[in-house]
Amino acid sequence: MDLLLNLLHQYGLLIVFLNVLLEQIGLPLPAYPTVLIASAISVSNGTSLASLMLVAVIGALLADMFWYVAGRRYGKKVMSKLCKISLSPDSCVKQTESMYLKIGPSALLFCKFVPGFASISSALAGALGTKTITFIVLDGIGAAIWVGSAVLLGSMFSASIDQLLLTLVEMGKWGALIIALAFTLFIVNKWWERYRFLKALRMARISVDALNELLVSGKQPVIIDTRPPNLIEDGWIPSARFVTTDQVKDILPEIDISEDIVLYCACPNEVTAAKVAKAFMNHGYFNVRPLAGGIDAWVASGFDVHKPADGGQN
Repeated sequence: MDLLLNLLHQYGLLIVFLNVLLEQIGLPLPAYPTVLIASAISVSNGTSLASLMLVAVIGALLADMFWYVAGRRYGKKVMSKLCKISLSPDSCVKQTESMYLKIGPSALLFCKFVPGFASISSALAGALGTKTITFIVLDGIGAAIWVGSAVLLGSMFSASIDQLLLTLVEMGKWGALIIALAFTLFIVNKWWERYRFLKALRMARISVDALNELLVSGKQPVIIDTRPPNLIEDGWIPSARFVTTDQVKDILPEIDISEDIVLYCACPNEVTAAKVAKAFMNHGYFNVRPLAGGIDAWVASGFDVHKPADGGQN
């Protein structure tokens, strides 16, 4: 424990920078407590809080710029990769897309306070073509607000935090064990949330080959695209309807309860499609199946798609 505190005293700014950078990149290394503790130590030592804020904001901006450039270059595919490695069930591409599209680039001002939203919002900003200067300004302000809140809390409760650190130091190895246990519980909790979330959405899938065979044979299931209509640059399956979870009730009168329903999205594990499928099942529709691999698997297989550019088939 003494070693940890000595490191914070000697290399506090570097530790804060690396912690913020790695967390914003996507690793499950909570940086907010680190900034808060570093702020309390800075107040006790009489060192500059401005320097602490600066390095933390720079760390956040560098990580966010990485994902912004990746999103600009690779589009939504990079967001799917982010969702696959994230431990937060809240970070599904569809949910992030909806929030960002509803609020716009201003979402960057508070995205760091929303679990699983920070990295994906940066990639989404790049994928949607948000101007670089707009991104830098809004993301920088958002980072400053996020870091500033931790610095403010750390400085306000510096005496209490110092007392807590002193207690942990006096506990020796047990203090270090408590910190290690808290970090482990944080990771396990995140993993468990994701596991329960995905388990709740388990159901039978239909392969892209099987769906294509249905269409070729003349059997026309109800096909539902659960993505936002303005994020369909890869095209959509012919005859697909665009339906979100909130719109399920509105479309029920148009669909016979005995019809086959196939839903797809662009999320890892077909998360959004499965959520919409669950909404249909809650209304008595049980012939519903998400498309395994979603639109990406359909496009990769070379099957027909409609695209907004020409409105025709490829």
